[in-house]
Amino acid sequence: MLLVNIAGLLLIGLIIWWFWLYRPVTAVAAAPGQIIDIQVKDGIYEPARIEAVAGKGISLKFIRQDESACAGQVIFPELGVQKELPLGKPVVIRLVPESPGTFTFQCQMGMYRGELHVKP
Repeated sequence: MLLVNIAGLLLIGLIIWWFWLYRPVTAVAAAPGQIIDIQVKDGIYEPARIEAVAGKGISLKFIRQDESACAGQVIFPELGVQKELPLGKPVVIRLVPESPGTFTFQCQMGMYRGELHVKP
């Protein structure tokens, strides 16, 4: 019984870390006008951290390979962008972030997460 409780607590901790505390370490720097391919599969965006320059346009091409309903949309809440991601069809989102900062992108449930870091 004690082992079951410990395993349950460890599993809860892993879920909390994965869905709310995990932050991607490696970043892909986007040159102005560059198209960055982002794979949507296995519960993550890959790459999940994009670096851009304020005032310079970038394009993010989302390619959904995950059949999960949660992978069906990508939302940039702070930028007011929301797009459907059909399975197997690339969707290009063009952005021109005007101000520096960190802008999240996520699925509609917040389980898939990524960050757009905009430098001055």
